[in-house]
Amino acid sequence: MSERPAALVTGSAQGIGRGMALRLGELGMDVAVHYRTSREAAERTVRDLRSLGVEATAIQADITVEGQATGLVDAAYRHFGRLDVVINNVGDYDKRPLHEVDSATWHGIINSNLHGTFYVCQRAATLLRESPRGRIINIGYAGSDTLVAKASIAAYQIAKTGVLLYSRALASEEAAHGTTVNVVAPGVIETSVSQPTRDIPMGHLGTVEDMASAVAFLVSEEASYVTGAYLPVAGGWNL
Repeated sequence: MSERPAALVTGSAQGIGRGMALRLGELGMDVAVHYRTSREAAERTVRDLRSLGVEATAIQADITVEGQATGLVDAAYRHFGRLDVVINNVGDYDKRPLHEVDSATWHGIINSNLHGTFYVCQRAATLLRESPRGRIINIGYAGSDTLVAKASIAAYQIAKTGVLLYSRALASEEAAHGTTVNVVAPGVIETSVSQPTRDIPMGHLGTVEDMASAVAFLVSEEASYVTGAYLPVAGGWNL
């Protein structure tokens, strides 16, 4: 077993997930790179992580299927012989008038954002109890801490509100075992599908680096007493 801490980041082949995975590698962590279909991108991220002097592996899974989600966690644990950090980044997004949303899209959004997070966390929480500094970070949505209806993203908003409530409940339960559970909530990021810059008080998009920096703080020793937190990385958007 490596003396380096080990992390699992879901949806880390590209985009925000890749940025967070690379930041963890820069911090000296071994990283399991999860992907569903983007195998080549995942393998590229693995190579980039190894160039930082840490170990990395790519693991395929559909986290909306409970058995695959728990299998993903177990595979990461077996590969490194430990698990210290889990970041749930996967979550589909859809924006359209509510009356145009079909049931398949509705369930897909809920499953990928909320149920997938639950499946991964339920297995990971047990393993993280073995770590001297267990960390779970779930990726939310800036504004999910307030009940303001947005018809065009109703399923996504409902799922991310659920992620926040679930994360706080899990934080309360796992605190006694030394594991912190927090939510990082992006606003409009450079990789976002929709980019209404005019609605952002700071006047510009957030970056992948902004998200990675928030995660870096929450996995640090300085954040050892921070749990159940909701940290918007949004430049004032949705306040």
